[in-house]
Amino acid sequence: MLYGRGAEQAAIGRLLDEARGGRSGVLVLRGEPGIGKTALLEHAASAAGPDFRVVRATGVEYEAELPFAGLTLLLASGLERLPALPGPQRRALEGAFGLAEESGPAAGRLLTGLATLGLLAEMASEKPLLCLLDDAQWLDGSSAEALLLAARRLQAEGVVLLLAARDDEGAFPAAGLPELRLAGLDEAAAAELLAAPAGFGAPAGSADRPGGSADAPARSAGRIPPDVRRRVLAEARGNPLALTELPAALAAEPAGSAGSGRLPLTSRLQLAFHGRVSGLPAATQTLLLVAAAEEAGDLAAVLRAATALGAGPDALGPAEQAGLVRITGPEGAAVLAFRHPLVRAAILHRAPLQQRSAAHRALGEALEDGDRRTWHLALAATAPDAALADALERTAERAEARGGHGAASTAYERAARLTPDRDGATRRLVLAAEAATEEGRLEHAEILAERAGARTDDPFAHAMIAHVRATAHFWRGDHPAAYRLLLDACTPGIEASHAARMLFQAFHAAWYVGEEPVGAVLDRLAALRLPAGEPAAPLVRHLLAGTLPLLGRPAPPLPSARETAAEARRAGAVPSDLVQLCGATLILGRDDETYALAAGLATEARAKGAVGMLPTVQFFLAEAELFHGRHRDAEVTATEALALAQDTGQRQWVSQLGSLLAYLAALRGDADSCAALVRRALAGAGPGGAPPAGEPWAQWALALLDLGRGRAGEAADRLRPLTTGRHRHHVGATRAVPDLVEAAVRLGTPESAAEPYERFARWAAATGQPWAHALRLRCQALLGPDELAESGYLAALELHRDSGRPFEQGRTALLYGEWLRRERRRTDARPHLRAALEAFDLLGARPWAERARTELTATGTPAPAGPAGGPLAVLTPQELQIVRLAAQGRSNRDIAAQLFLSPRTVGHHLYKAYPKLGVASRGELAGLL
Repeated sequence: MLYGRGAEQAAIGRLLDEARGGRSGVLVLRGEPGIGKTALLEHAASAAGPDFRVVRATGVEYEAELPFAGLTLLLASGLERLPALPGPQRRALEGAFGLAEESGPAAGRLLTGLATLGLLAEMASEKPLLCLLDDAQWLDGSSAEALLLAARRLQAEGVVLLLAARDDEGAFPAAGLPELRLAGLDEAAAAELLAAPAGFGAPAGSADRPGGSADAPARSAGRIPPDVRRRVLAEARGNPLALTELPAALAAEPAGSAGSGRLPLTSRLQLAFHGRVSGLPAATQTLLLVAAAEEAGDLAAVLRAATALGAGPDALGPAEQAGLVRITGPEGAAVLAFRHPLVRAAILHRAPLQQRSAAHRALGEALEDGDRRTWHLALAATAPDAALADALERTAERAEARGGHGAASTAYERAARLTPDRDGATRRLVLAAEAATEEGRLEHAEILAERAGARTDDPFAHAMIAHVRATAHFWRGDHPAAYRLLLDACTPGIEASHAARMLFQAFHAAWYVGEEPVGAVLDRLAALRLPAGEPAAPLVRHLLAGTLPLLGRPAPPLPSARETAAEARRAGAVPSDLVQLCGATLILGRDDETYALAAGLATEARAKGAVGMLPTVQFFLAEAELFHGRHRDAEVTATEALALAQDTGQRQWVSQLGSLLAYLAALRGDADSCAALVRRALAGAGPGGAPPAGEPWAQWALALLDLGRGRAGEAADRLRPLTTGRHRHHVGATRAVPDLVEAAVRLGTPESAAEPYERFARWAAATGQPWAHALRLRCQALLGPDELAESGYLAALELHRDSGRPFEQGRTALLYGEWLRRERRRTDARPHLRAALEAFDLLGARPWAERARTELTATGTPAPAGPAGGPLAVLTPQELQIVRLAAQGRSNRDIAAQLFLSPRTVGHHLYKAYPKLGVASRGELAGLL
């Protein structure tokens, strides 16, 4: 029985009901220790009944060094479903759970999280699944990240995930998930609980289940002295555990004593448990200390270690009788569980360091598992130990191979402490910093890097340390600091191949700082003497050839991206090395090459499960699709990439992709969506007020919205700083110049666009692309003398004809038609205005279509009404993506593997899409598309 938790029980009941209908749901229960989180989890398990498959796990404060320990425990009963997962996802979980030989690179954090989603869906395939995770704040980092990523993607699998966590600041951040914060019981419920038979001196096993247990001694509220009762109600503040435990503790205090009432409630509860433990036999106290130090509840290991310290199995009985621990599970695989995490904490905090070290040493000697054994021996060590440090480094390497970068960082750091020689300790600190960076613990990574740097004068070590610190600065958005660190670290003594990779990252940082830093990095890259066969060599040549013309500097001919990629691959480059090529080809207008390369890399990344690089590749792919007039494709690509970037905390790409989607919304004339996307993309400036990475695209989006609605002044005000400021070399800023020219001409201030236009003209000439020349000619027609306008427009339209860029072709036709109408050549204007209108209607560019429709009507010809939109226009981006794959004959399972969803979610979206499309089955889709 629960007291005073009707609303919370109802919320859990709704989630269970929805799961019975095939929907998934997540809820994070937050509150202070003892507030009743565990009781609500137990209630959920009881309310689920036989309809559900129930799995559960509990985070342990001292298991953070063991990667995927919590996830392994939670999903252990579902491992038989692993073969049903797509190959990359199956291998990711096999590696995470230590079920596979360690070979090849570790699965990325995103793939492991997606694989967790897949396994949860498989476990719910026969009946709904209820996952209960208690003390989530102590979950190891690898498990928490995978589980939270899966939680954010649950949709239609029939899974309920309940996570209980303390509400301490920073404990178990779960942004984006629904939360329920538990307050103390109200006065009536607290009094009712205190009056219950188990309310005074009950066994600890009943505290988080306030109704008590069958073996609780029958003690009525009348046995609690009135003064104790008043103090309990006042000091417990509705905390159920306090209402259960404080009566005995307060009754034992001397009369008139203030006792420990001034301590925080959690500390008081620990003291209460401390008092219980202190009254037990010495051997039982020793056994409990060993159990508290052991992280997995492995009863056999606890008994072996305790026996070595003189506490045999008989010492367990008094602890069970006192209700401090309970034993569950079958013989041979029994698990020891503490009645409450505060019991474990009280035992550990009361023990002197020497006793804790002895317990860890005994556990290390009792355990057979290599990594757990090593960790306990390391926790027991009080002096440098070279052999133990070597063993810890091997533990760290195995953790990295499983994707447990946080555990690896901790292991490297402790290994450094145990390493006798200075250079070896420095090397391990650098490794710890690199692993912390991979985990996303950027501040800790910098602390470790600084500690390492203070211990050595070796240039290469300092270069590695600078690389770690620069990566941390870059991902926090501090691009100037990252750029300076990397450039300064590339001293002449650094090996050329390593310097090239550091300079590639420096280029990325410099791109957001300004043209001068970009040029400085390019100069350093050009000066490198890379050895023959070095994979970076063709990439350096391509980057130089693609970027130098943008800065107005001479450059070698730009080879095709296909040729460069093939050469780099033959030299040993991996797919992630080739991502820079996508950006380099885009810089110089080779959008078709960008599309082909990015599409190929995206397909390869999906097949191999290398999904961590997908947001980057898909951003370039979406840009290429947009520039080619495939606006819906660009929206689908960018929407998926944005979700992946959010899942992995890639803030740079969250900003870039959100701004790109804002541009697409502006093109459609959807002002509300455009504004909302810009706000999200630009939320949170970097250190020193540095603008987010998506700033150029965001400003272009807002300017396009203004221009489409005839607000030339507002558009020009946004475009001038974009095309003349420190981001003027960016792809979006370069290609926004024709918009600035149009806005300036409409305002009667063409001279304000003169300098950006001259830069754009030089860039267009360097690209050699017909579509770029067409835009240059359009600008000339707007800026130049009126007698040359017509020839400029006609030449531009001729170049547009085969360029495959319908939006820009429509823009040129519209401007030419407007010019003809102003020249009173209405008959000549009509075909161009009709062509523009048709293009804009097909693209869904509503503001531009309305402008063309207005102009056409002004020629004296009624304009046709706008189209109702094709059948696919009613689908969401995800529905469209799924429908297209289904129309190719792919099964739900194949589509799920492609899009990192569960098969049931795919089926759910198809079920919603069919009525919108007016079809009844999968077989009708191919003909419709």
